[in-house]
Amino acid sequence: HVLLFVAAVLSFVVIAVWFWLFPPAPPPPAQPEASVAGAPATGGAAAPSALQAVDPEEAAAAGRDEALGRAARVGIRSDRVAGSINLRGGRIDDLALLDYGVTKEADSERVTLLSPIGAQHPFYAIYGWLPTAQTPLATPGPATEWQVETGGDLSPGAPVTLIWDNGAGLVFRRTISLDDDYMFTVEQSVENRTGAEVSLAPYGYVARRGEPDTVGFYILHEGAIGKFDGVLEELDYGDMEDLDAPGGPGERQQLVGVSEAGWLGFTDRYWMATLVPAAGAFDAVFKYAQLQSGPEFRTEMRLPLMTVAPGSSASAETRLFAGAKEYHTIAAYEAEGIPRFVDSIDWGWFFFLTKPFLQLLLFLNGIIGNMGWSIIALTFLVKLVLLPLAWKSYVSLSKMKKLQPEMEKIKERCGDDKQKLQQEMMALYKKEKANPAAGCVPILLQIPIFFSLYKVLFVTLAMRHAPFTLWIDDLSAPDPTSILNLFGLLPFAAPDPNDFLAIFSIGVFPILLGVTMWMQQKLNPAPTDPTQAMIFAWMPWMFMFMLGQFSSGLVIYWVANNVITFAQQYGIMRSQGVDVDFLGNIKKSFKRQKPS
Repeated sequence: HVLLFVAAVLSFVVIAVWFWLFPPAPPPPAQPEASVAGAPATGGAAAPSALQAVDPEEAAAAGRDEALGRAARVGIRSDRVAGSINLRGGRIDDLALLDYGVTKEADSERVTLLSPIGAQHPFYAIYGWLPTAQTPLATPGPATEWQVETGGDLSPGAPVTLIWDNGAGLVFRRTISLDDDYMFTVEQSVENRTGAEVSLAPYGYVARRGEPDTVGFYILHEGAIGKFDGVLEELDYGDMEDLDAPGGPGERQQLVGVSEAGWLGFTDRYWMATLVPAAGAFDAVFKYAQLQSGPEFRTEMRLPLMTVAPGSSASAETRLFAGAKEYHTIAAYEAEGIPRFVDSIDWGWFFFLTKPFLQLLLFLNGIIGNMGWSIIALTFLVKLVLLPLAWKSYVSLSKMKKLQPEMEKIKERCGDDKQKLQQEMMALYKKEKANPAAGCVPILLQIPIFFSLYKVLFVTLAMRHAPFTLWIDDLSAPDPTSILNLFGLLPFAAPDPNDFLAIFSIGVFPILLGVTMWMQQKLNPAPTDPTQAMIFAWMPWMFMFMLGQFSSGLVIYWVANNVITFAQQYGIMRSQGVDVDFLGNIKKSFKRQKPS
């Protein structure tokens, strides 16, 4: 009985907050797998060691500017990104996203995605070749000093080629190109001038030093991610610290053999850096190492061993996505041959719903041009589609509403005899052919839909810094108004979001959320148990404060959902002949709250 009313009154809000308060335990990290047959990735080649990635002097940089100035660099510039390539190691370790500011102000500093060692939270990509015991020749690694052979600054249509001669007969080249969005293409090649056959394995990795700042919300995955032969792997930073398979000195790892195709890297809420090898076999490695400067997290790709005859060359091509997780951009790369690349967006358990919901939301936003109104339009369309289920639920509630006077009489007659009360209630339901749980199933069927909408609005990049109307100028931030200063009428600022008082600093839309939930309650039959009735009376106001610091886009969705639900329920109950005395119910509720 209680669950029925909870579902009817709060629908998906209760479910979302329930999962927030009581998140399921994360799955245990996957056990290391042996390389599959047909994927002899590095064969007898040595694995690149995190402990040998950089020299101690470089790791002790004083900050980003000093780190950027320590070695010669090649500029990166396009309409969407800017940065540079470090010629020490040929590292792609400096990249800003020009379309996205740290704050919503137009002159805000641009979002920095990749950073060199020495900056706060280093994040970079490195490529190289692994030698074998049979080919103990010097190969390029993280500290190799490359020279520019051709090209100037890297830009779309203007690639750069780097060259390094090991002095012992092997000449290595690395050609880097960039498209109009966020995809780098890195072609590594080796020319054998030794007079003997050599065996080498190309590799690449994306590394993060120190655990980055994360949203830390259980419904969002942030950390290492990979898609291997159609199977999605996700490890958060805590999972990577718990890896138990040995790697190099001081390293722990998980290795997955990929037979056909895949990609791997690191994902944040809105940004991502991902290695995309060409189709074919490779070894994918999730790795954790504890360095002197702190932890290092890595995702590696190790390509199959190559045998290069004297006087010939060999090459391997890999792509690197480093940018914003824009749905249409990522979907376009998937259409070009990156398998299941849109799964880099965290769709959640109900992916079969969240994907079309996001597509519909972006379609509506393309027409309307305002994300706030698009959210409301999407809510309306979903509620319209679900109207048949809502009709069945509210017809059942209408029957219960009609029986409310009889139920009150039974309650008075039975007094404190709970057993007799239950028996007479069941007899009444049987006589009137009413089933208190009849409306529960249609509501439960709607819960995955509501939760999927919540998920879409939480992860979509399109809501970040998107204005709505009036005072809402960022749908990804909480409502900026505060009841504590009467919404700006009093001459002092609201508490800082990190202060304890911030929980009481709710804005206009959170208050509307509480009011609309309370309005819905007044249409439903009141619980017969006084304790239940008291809990239900307080519930809208509890959720008003609990959800007050959620992003305003989510709260606007909840308000719109409550208003549409109220209108549907009111209309359906009136059509069933129920005398919906809404104002009368409100007056009665205030009278019950007065002291006797």
